[in-house]
Amino acid sequence: MFGAGNVGRGFLGQLLSESGYAVVFVDIDEPLISALNTQQAYTIRLVDTDRAEEVTISPVRALHAEDIDGVAQALTEADMAATAVGARALPHIAPLLAAGIARRAQSSVQDPLNIIICENLKDAAATFRHLVSEHLDADLGAYLEAHVGFVDTVIGRMVPPPTPEMRAQDPSLIVVEPYKELPVDRRGFAGPIPEIVGLEPCEDFAAYTARKLYIHNCGHAMLGYLGHLRGYVFGYQALEDAAIRALFERALSESKDGIVAAHGVEATWLEAHIADLCRRFANRALGDTTFRLARDPLRKLGPEDRLVGAARLAEKAGAEPEALSWGIAAGYCFDAADDPQAVRLQQRIAEEGFDAVLSDVSGIEVGEPLAALVRERLDILQT
Repeated sequence: MFGAGNVGRGFLGQLLSESGYAVVFVDIDEPLISALNTQQAYTIRLVDTDRAEEVTISPVRALHAEDIDGVAQALTEADMAATAVGARALPHIAPLLAAGIARRAQSSVQDPLNIIICENLKDAAATFRHLVSEHLDADLGAYLEAHVGFVDTVIGRMVPPPTPEMRAQDPSLIVVEPYKELPVDRRGFAGPIPEIVGLEPCEDFAAYTARKLYIHNCGHAMLGYLGHLRGYVFGYQALEDAAIRALFERALSESKDGIVAAHGVEATWLEAHIADLCRRFANRALGDTTFRLARDPLRKLGPEDRLVGAARLAEKAGAEPEALSWGIAAGYCFDAADDPQAVRLQQRIAEEGFDAVLSDVSGIEVGEPLAALVRERLDILQT
């Protein structure tokens, strides 16, 4: 398991352990690596608004990412692998995967190695396959094709970053919500699909990707940006604000209509998911902050990302993204001083003008109906 952070330890580690696997984490966090190796286990605290439960995950051990030989040997012996390191770190772990794959080939390991790619990146599996293949000798291409699967997934479990107090108490402790569904693209597997708790192999994976980005992430962005403007610390506080809740629900309805039109899925499937998300977003015990939901606006306001991408789907479905445009405008107001990307966004608006930044960051051009909607909302939010 490459990455022992929020997703690796807080989600995949649990699912794999409950499925009967011993989990080997690969990370660079030395206090965490030491704690995992000392304890051979770690604790997940499952929290909901009205209950909490602690689960021990074991057996586990951890390797430092600089231990190339140790990681390669662990991969040679592994039944499967996964990544949850962040998209920017994938180039750094690709040589490790390549070393392990090469050693498997040299050892004549015929069992498939499926790698579940848990990264917030479009076409993550294809991207990572390419990165890994760049570090393999050409004569291993046939082995890679026949014996290694790169599997896309979408991560729905919410795992806030551990607080400094939690880290001081136990570097390995992590607090998560109970939700544990893991949709995966069944086409990415080499050989039989392994039986893993929560694993949901999907045929039309694009619909699941759209649901995650344009319902789950979109909803979080609406709460984050509108909640920040109202001075709320937590996402659940924003959800309890009647005005924000109304915009939130209308935005998700617009997204739903766009996904139905684009992917031909049943509206009832998305409506049930929205209802479940409303319940999960109201989880006070999770303590998910509006800052976490809103940070990195230069990425989250991108042309195909959670808000603008959803608005484009709504437009293609023949609907006006009236509520989504409020979220986009609020995103352009996000000015948290402790988020470098938010600071950079505000600097760019001041230096280049709003219209130029809207075009460059979001791909929304002056003269478009969506640009007019966003500008109208922005003027109201800034008064």
